[in-house]
Amino acid sequence: MLLPRDTHHFTQPNVLSVDWPLNPIPLILDSPHSGTVHPPDFKPSVSPVFLRQGQDSYVDDLYANAPSYGATLLKALFPRVYIDVNRSADDLDVDLIDGEWPNQVTPSEKTALGQGLIWKKCLNGMPIYDERLSVLEAKARIDNYYTPYHQTLGSLLETTYNKFKAVWHIDCHSMPSVSSAICKEGPGHRRSDFTLGDRHGTSCSSEFTFFVKSVLEDLGYVVTINDPYAGVELVRAYSSPVHNRHSLQVEINRALYMNENTFAKTDDFQKLQKNLEVLLSEITVYIGKKINL
Repeated sequence: MLLPRDTHHFTQPNVLSVDWPLNPIPLILDSPHSGTVHPPDFKPSVSPVFLRQGQDSYVDDLYANAPSYGATLLKALFPRVYIDVNRSADDLDVDLIDGEWPNQVTPSEKTALGQGLIWKKCLNGMPIYDERLSVLEAKARIDNYYTPYHQTLGSLLETTYNKFKAVWHIDCHSMPSVSSAICKEGPGHRRSDFTLGDRHGTSCSSEFTFFVKSVLEDLGYVVTINDPYAGVELVRAYSSPVHNRHSLQVEINRALYMNENTFAKTDDFQKLQKNLEVLLSEITVYIGKKINL
């Protein structure tokens, strides 16, 4: 049941937006990969269709009613391929940079695939740019987009934790319904309806992970844990389960709500959105019991 709550809204133009209720509970959701606003300096050399394949289309819409359940919702407005806030700041491919990068880099396996901090390749392996970025261009992306997003999320989580001495963070994503050639499991594997990532029990309590799993399974969904995604930077950086700071990555199979070829919402979008509201309602009850709200 949708709870009527007064909500507030803040937007940093082209960068991020935050929606929160007047009386928030310690539940923060963030959608880091659903942004569609192309910054003026973003000049890819490939079709927007290929760029959009890397986007978590409509995930922010799916959770749009989260503030009605007491949760705070943070959304990135810029595209993931422009700069990926779910990577560490040093996860950079210096071959993409024209000039000497002044900071230390620690490239991950994502960078090796061309999808590190600043994406070099689309999901299909096609190069995004026909020329390298200058040092100033790359630094501007970090300073003007990556850093504000992380500062905002960190501030929301810290303020909430200081008030309640506990916080639950859900990092909201979507995944292709079938794995591609660059995936660990190889091409052609059909994905579950949901994948929950808690970095193998290190980013949130197993109790909470399995609670979310049970609610989704009661709604009729097939759910896996840490397979094929265990969570990356956004759940790693802000979690400490032993201190009651819980971060869980939730991946939704895109075939549940959209046409993956045309990027259009399907008739099932509203059903999934309502089921996610059931999930949020159950999480609200769970958190209430934990902190005696």
